[in-house]
Parts: sequence; C-alpha cells; structure tokens
Amino acid sequence: MRRFRRAIVAVLALALVAGAIYAIVAVLQRSETLVSERCVAVVGSESYELATDQAANASLIAAISVQRGLPPRASSIALATAMQESRLRNINYGDEAGPDSRGLFQQRPTQGWGTEAQVMDPVYATNAFFDGLVKVPGYETMEITQAAQAVQRSAFPRAYAQHEGMGRAFASALTGHSESSLNCELRMPDAAGDPAAVLEELTTAFGTPAATVQGRSVHLDITGTQAWAVAHWAVANAKSLSITQVDAAGQTWNREKRNGWEASAAPADTVTITVSAPTT
Repeated sequence: MRRFRRAIVAVLALALVAGAIYAIVAVLQRSETLVSERCVAVVGSESYELATDQAANASLIAAISVQRGLPPRASSIALATAMQESRLRNINYGDEAGPDSRGLFQQRPTQGWGTEAQVMDPVYATNAFFDGLVKVPGYETMEITQAAQAVQRSAFPRAYAQHEGMGRAFASALTGHSESSLNCELRMPDAAGDPAAVLEELTTAFGTPAATVQGRSVHLDITGTQAWAVAHWAVANAKSLSITQVDAAGQTWNREKRNGWEASAAPADTVTITVSAPTT
C-alpha cells in the first residue's frame, strides 16, 4: 500500500512539474506575441517611432549618405522626403499626381529618374535622390521643404516639413552622430541568422567594410561616428537579419533583454554583430 501511495505521489509530482513547465512555456510564448515591434530614435528630449520595415529603409538611406561622405543634413532631408512620398516603404504604385511614380522616393520614369526597375531598387533610388540633392546650391542650410522640393518638384512642397523631426532624429542616430540613440523592440527570431547575409547587406549599405566573420558574429574594427552608424544600422535591421546582439564602444544592445543600449565590456574599437543560433 505504501509503495502504491509513493507511486501516486511521484506521478502527481511529475504532473505538477509538467504542468508548471507547460504554463511557463505558454506564458513565454504569449509574452512574445504581445511584443509590439517598433524602432525609436531619440534626439534631445524628443523621440520618434518607425515600424521595423520603415526603420530598415531609413538605415539604408542614411548608410548610403555615409558611404558618399555627405553631411547628416543630407540624410535628414532624404528621410523626410521618403517619409512624405512613400511612408518609407518601397511601393510599386503612384497616385493621381504621379501615376507612374514608384519606390521610396516616388520617382517617375517619365521625368527621367530611370526605368521602373531602377527606381524600384532602393539603392539606385537613394543615390538618384542624393545625385539631385548635391546639385542644389546651399542645400545644407536650406529648410527641408526647400531642399526636398528642389529635387522632387512636388505638388505639395510644404508637406515635407511635418517629417523634419523624425528625419533629424533618425539621421543623427543612423549616421552615427548620436550614440546609443536608436533602439528596436522586437520579438525573438524564429529562424537562425546568417553572418554572411549580414556582411552582404553591410557591404550594400556602406561599401566594402573591413569585416571578419567568426562563428555567428561579424566583427568590424571601427570607431567614432562610423562605429555608431554601423551599430545603429544593425539594430534597425535586426528583425530581417535575425540579429540578437550588437556590441559597440562599451555598450550592448540585446534583443532578448529589450532594455535598449546598456553599459558593457564591449571594446571601444570594435563593433560586433551577432545573429541567432540554429534551433535544435
């Protein structure tokens, strides 16, 4: 009888443990689904929010401005323009004012911006915008509406002004002029990351970086504004590239902790981008 009771107690204990484990897993899974994914850039006392796909497009625009050696103001103008024209999304349609408009900047093939395939390529479209912007004398000190209009020739030139704050905040972070100022809150990735894919996208955005791949991490020996431009780019692209951690200049962004940038032992002269491991 005692053995029977002990067996019953053991079975009940196992059931309780199994139930507790199931409950914990269920809570964790539910907590992941409740995460509202977004990216936020802070400048001074103001903060601005973008969806993760918008932030990724913003990071490409800013990176190309860095690659070209342009001032942060160029990136601010481009981001405000793209937000007004396409909501920072690479859309394949236009509106009544420009039915053939396409892409991030709603450029029109009929106005000499390139073929439809070209303006739908975010890299081509961004470079085409900057090609036009750098031809505008004094664009660095112009109001955003004036500079954007000089390039875009929009029917609603004053509309660009409403996105000036967002453009300034994300440009400052993504060009590396504001340290640890961009954070993305994300669910944990559901697939393994690929360091080679990270390196390929980095090369597209910034040119050919001096980077090495070790295991699940990409290492870049860079400092200053360049380091923070790359670090913030990595955070902005963490969702699509399954990036889980970014280390830069004594600070770390950890996707799982969701605490933004925190002080760490990260070396001052290296940026490390780590992707998620394969699930077993």
